[in-house]
Amino acid sequence: MNQFNQNPELPENQAARLALIGAAITTLGDGISAVAAALALQELENANNQSSRSQSDQSKQLERMQRQIDRLSNQISKMDRKK
Repeated sequence: MNQFNQNPELPENQAARLALIGAAITTLGDGISAVAAALALQELENANNQSSRSQSDQSKQLERMQRQIDRLSNQISKMDRKK
């Protein structure tokens, strides 16, 4: 009932409240950005690790293939000598 007797909020108080809300939203946004950057960095590290493993696997496979080629070449040489 005393609605008309209440003092309206001062503009400075409204501005201070809005500034506080804005700062809180900005801080939340910065936190989300930091989490996103950390996730992106983690994904890049995972991709690099997978790439390294893939290169290592390919290198091992090439070594196996080279040994097979060497064995086959030796067998062919032995067969040619027997003729």
